[in-house]
Amino acid sequence: MKRFCLVASVIVAIYAILPLAVRAQGGAKQGPEINRDPTLEKDSLHNLEVARQYFKLRKAYVAALERCEEVLAANPEFSKIDEVLFIAGQSSANLAGEKGKQKPNQYVIHEGEKKVTLTSAEFREKARGYFSQIVTEHPQSSFRGQADAALKELGEPKAKTVSGKR
Repeated sequence: MKRFCLVASVIVAIYAILPLAVRAQGGAKQGPEINRDPTLEKDSLHNLEVARQYFKLRKAYVAALERCEEVLAANPEFSKIDEVLFIAGQSSANLAGEKGKQKPNQYVIHEGEKKVTLTSAEFREKARGYFSQIVTEHPQSSFRGQADAALKELGEPKAKTVSGKR
């Protein structure tokens, strides 16, 4: 009888401790916790929604690209950054092909007092950079397949530079 009680108590102890050990390993499946600023997330989400509207409904690729660049500059840790990169890349590619309702020369970069517009080749290079960023930094993205297809047309993915910037 003593032996039975000893075996039974060992089995009960194992069943009591086993869930704790399994639960302790459960967090290993999760990625690193990213603390996001709720105000920045909300702002970025609004800009993304506006960029989607410009891109899909209005075919206003200059406006879509500018909204995406605003998100990229202000919130590079945005939860939907892969979609922002995709819209920016596709908008740049469309501007390179002079598609859409806005002319590519409406996209202006201010360098001091000087205003600079981009050529078709520069827009293609810009698009290649955005698509490459999806492929290299967000390989699990749902936009990965579309980015790969776009890169086949534009050329190989851009190599990452030493500083991590393109």
